[in-house]
Amino acid sequence: MLDQGAPPQGRTPNAPPSPGFGARLMRRKPVERLVAEGGQGEGGTLRRSLGLWQLTMISIGATLGTGIFVVLGEAVPKAGPAVTLSFVIAGLTALFSALSYAELAGTIPVAGSSYSYAYATMGELIAWICGWCLVLEYGVSVAAVAVGWGEYLNELLDGTIGVTIPDALSAPPGDGGIFNLPGLIVVLLAMAFLLGGARESARANTIMVCVKIAALVLFCAIGIQGFKSGNYEHFMPLGMAGVSAAGATLFFSYIGFDAASTAGEEAKNAQRDLPRAIMLSLVIVTALYVLVAAVAVGAKPWQRFNDSEAALAQIMRDVTGQSFWGTLLAACAVIAIASVVLTVLYGQTRILFAMSRDGLVPKVFAKVHPKTGAPRANTVIVSLFCGVLAAAIPLGQLADATSIGTLFAFALVNIAVVVLRRTRPTMPRTFRVPLSPVLPALGFAFCIWMMGSLSAVTWVVFGVWMAVGLVFYFGYGYRRSRLATRQELATPEVLATPEK
Repeated sequence: MLDQGAPPQGRTPNAPPSPGFGARLMRRKPVERLVAEGGQGEGGTLRRSLGLWQLTMISIGATLGTGIFVVLGEAVPKAGPAVTLSFVIAGLTALFSALSYAELAGTIPVAGSSYSYAYATMGELIAWICGWCLVLEYGVSVAAVAVGWGEYLNELLDGTIGVTIPDALSAPPGDGGIFNLPGLIVVLLAMAFLLGGARESARANTIMVCVKIAALVLFCAIGIQGFKSGNYEHFMPLGMAGVSAAGATLFFSYIGFDAASTAGEEAKNAQRDLPRAIMLSLVIVTALYVLVAAVAVGAKPWQRFNDSEAALAQIMRDVTGQSFWGTLLAACAVIAIASVVLTVLYGQTRILFAMSRDGLVPKVFAKVHPKTGAPRANTVIVSLFCGVLAAAIPLGQLADATSIGTLFAFALVNIAVVVLRRTRPTMPRTFRVPLSPVLPALGFAFCIWMMGSLSAVTWVVFGVWMAVGLVFYFGYGYRRSRLATRQELATPEVLATPEK
């Protein structure tokens, strides 16, 4: 006789009911597990070898360079002399988000950055969307930086041996070329450093960061000699809309502190050092950006910045009347921009490492080489992808695509810090955002406002990218997620319960 109390076939007597579709999308990964899994990969572990100095240099390395050496030429025509105000607005927007990043980085010191923060607070679907935005932010950023590197390489070659790489091989399609060979080369060079391990990459980055800071200080010392107050007479020729549009483009230049947060599993004392590195680097970078932009616009009329991706080297040449100083700056820029490629590429690989460990992308991205402690296959795949982008897509389109992905991810981080405050109020925090939730709310509002300043084409690209990401998630990650396969579902109800 059939036992009326028997459980349905295939289910153990004490098994909980299978979660519904909505609950699966909202499953959260407990903070304790995120931290406990730190460094663990397929076949090896990441090595904790980075201190405060190296973390700060990674943050500055990923931030300081492209925005002032390359994207300045894209932003000045949009805002005029008020580009200095655009840098301030972009920096202020970054500051609000950096405060949230600092709190979460000290609380959840893992490689996934804002992807992991969203996974712990807002659920798997939002985490996937955030991670997919980070792939756009980092991957396209590497390509955009690599495009600008080729411009300065040509300046250097012209000033030293009088030869430049032909446009056909130094510019992408749409910018008068066929294939951007320098862009591909610098990505492959960065890949070679990263394959050696985090410590070796950090040493190389520190040297390059010191060179770039020295170069910008030198530019200010020489450029101020050509300063003309008349260049500031019409301070805001295109109105506040132009300032906002330039700020949205320049926000591309402030993703460095996000790169520092991806080093959470390779930092010696992540909870103490990550918040300090994030805030310190942002202050240094913003001050240098504003100072250099002010000197540059004072030395060269804003109308002459069109199509000038090596603007600073040209200003040095114009002010001194000699090619030597422009060539020297170009040499420093070649080194400086290479460090951005190195550190941003590093951040991209670590985010995919975290997503792979969670089962949302293929396992190959989580494989760690036992000798170097580096995710080798991950690094090679990401480098080749970014190198092809750099070789084939113009700079302006890349910079704006990076900005919208960055702004969206930062907006989610500002929400995540408030959610975690409410769901885990007693969790130890080495840094706390002051005036929360006011400052996180301002950070969120600034990000949304700057996203609205981007072009319709950028929004279309972003929409297509998100659609592709959702197809990949529901076709792959939704079923292969480790939370799904192990039936370890952290429900919103459980995590919403305040701690005792």
